Amino acid sequence: MTLFTAEHDQFRASVRRFVDERINPNIDEWEAAGMMPLHDIIKEMAGLGFVGLDYDPAYGGQGADHVFTLVLAEEMGRVNNGSFPMAFGVHNAMATPSLHKYGTHELKEQFLTPAMHGEVVAAVAITEPDAGSDVAGLKTKAVRDGDDWIINGSKIYITNALQADWICMLARTSDEGGFKGMSQIIVPTDTPGFSVAKKLDKLGMRASDTGLLSFDDVRVPVSNTIGTIGRGFQQQMEQFVMERMWGCYSTPPAIELALGRTREYAKQRKVFGQPLSSQQYLAYTYAELAAEADLLKVYNHAIAQAVLDGANTTRMATVAKLKAGRLARQVADWCMQVHGGVGYMEETWTARFLRDNRLLSIGGGADEVMLRVLSSMDGFA
Repeated sequence: MTLFTAEHDQFRASVRRFVDERINPNIDEWEAAGMMPLHDIIKEMAGLGFVGLDYDPAYGGQGADHVFTLVLAEEMGRVNNGSFPMAFGVHNAMATPSLHKYGTHELKEQFLTPAMHGEVVAAVAITEPDAGSDVAGLKTKAVRDGDDWIINGSKIYITNALQADWICMLARTSDEGGFKGMSQIIVPTDTPGFSVAKKLDKLGMRASDTGLLSFDDVRVPVSNTIGTIGRGFQQQMEQFVMERMWGCYSTPPAIELALGRTREYAKQRKVFGQPLSSQQYLAYTYAELAAEADLLKVYNHAIAQAVLDGANTTRMATVAKLKAGRLARQVADWCMQVHGGVGYMEETWTARFLRDNRLLSIGGGADEVMLRVLSSMDGFA
């Protein structure tokens, strides 16, 4: 039985048209500006029914099955940079899953519904200057004062930092060490004491604003806590699964486009009187990389089916994340190598592709963290 229905195919065509007409023509301008008009674009996407596909319609979601999210992410892989798929993914699939699953009715009405309607932009804040992949090492604290939390600390490498209207942040709410005593808290960015201390200059994803956040006696209601106080680490681990799935879903289409472009270049480029594509080594490498992309795509589809079946996809998402990051790096490097000197120029798509895709093996859990998770799940460590 096929995973995709005619309705899924129609949805794919709509998203592809939006990418081709609304996103890709503006990429160069956004890259030069180091910023994208996220409020405008997400509002437009919400109007088209592209936001919160498998979320509850009571809170602005579309009530669709998870395959629609798979299709959306795959079509985001056809965007000519990594910045927009990541920034939109943060809003749609990384900052909101915990709120949708664990938030109270009041909290979802206040924050999730506007996000699903495209009226606000959301971000998620986990990483700190001294705590990246080691989430259990974070130090930002939320101390209870009556019915409020008073938050102090900092977060770094936060996507959508300059444009977010609210942030799903992870903070320590007790003195318990390690993974204990953390909570997920919604912080509106207009709250006194909150500030973006610095916009960060990145190697890639240049159109996506990323910042260093500062929390100086930021006071928010305890009712802004998502789910159970003290269970924030566990809830965030679940949220990471959706984040990793989003990134993995979008990788094979991006690779397929890159390989296709490189194949056409190799056919046109003459070396020693013959097309570059006549070199058997290049032809074999192309075939191998294309086959790897096919395998990842099929595995992604198996993940989506597992979601439909109600299965726990933590291990599958971890495997896919590890594979996607490594394969994207390999493909980006090979495409640049085939293009040679022209591929090293910023005017060629290969340069941006190489820069943007390097993040996949770092963000959302580094390759080494994926290996740690897998070895632990399999009982080796």
